[in-house]
Amino acid sequence: MVKAIFFDIDGTLVSFQTHTVPESTREALRLLREKGIKVFIATGRPKTLMMDAVGDQDFDGYVTLNGAHCFTANHEDIYKGCVPQEDIERLIQYQHDHPEMPFVFVHDNTWFLTHEDEAVREIARLIQIDIPEIRPIETAREKEILQIMGYFPEEKDEEILGKVLTHCEPMRWHPLFADIIARGNSKSHGIDQMLAYYGIDLKDTMAFGDGGNDIPMLKHVGMGIAMGNAAPHIQAAADYITTSVDEEGIMKALKHFHIL
Repeated sequence: MVKAIFFDIDGTLVSFQTHTVPESTREALRLLREKGIKVFIATGRPKTLMMDAVGDQDFDGYVTLNGAHCFTANHEDIYKGCVPQEDIERLIQYQHDHPEMPFVFVHDNTWFLTHEDEAVREIARLIQIDIPEIRPIETAREKEILQIMGYFPEEKDEEILGKVLTHCEPMRWHPLFADIIARGNSKSHGIDQMLAYYGIDLKDTMAFGDGGNDIPMLKHVGMGIAMGNAAPHIQAAADYITTSVDEEGIMKALKHFHIL
């Protein structure tokens, strides 16, 4: 019996075409809550960008920053997993040597960018967000950093993750961009924190996702559902493939499994 469902945002709840939550998905979320099934967000987005994306939808909790920051509907923190300070220091030096490479640093409710380039603008257009305020990279020493966003191609992963951010791992969902979090954090780890808080068994869970950072979550929950707009290797990680976000994929899957 499904008691909790976790939803990615971009490409799952929110369409990349319309940048809104489809009406069928809004109705599905409302009906799930009426039935007493808990609904959660599981996203790579930080808190500061999440609420704008989901609008007035109500959720029981939030797994954000790919599991690095988990909190309840009342914004009570359940878990934080920060990037180690020694990795921050190495990245500051690396960026001094490679000033062409932008990075975003994310704290609880604030974030900043080292500098802007076309990759930064492309990602901002794709997910309809404002470009963060630009500050010196040394600002990263002033607060706990929950996630770093690196604008670099996949072939740079080994150099940056192997030599600089050695206690971190990438959650990549775009060829030009990677969410970087402390090793051990993931959407699946964040889900475990949320389930422990609410006393729900993992076997009674379902998740919807479409991106590379959703693969651990789709494999972890009781029933992992990939959206029809997901890439083939992501669909291969799921138990079931529904239609795309723009084709009422969430509602159709919930009806297929007789949850609604």
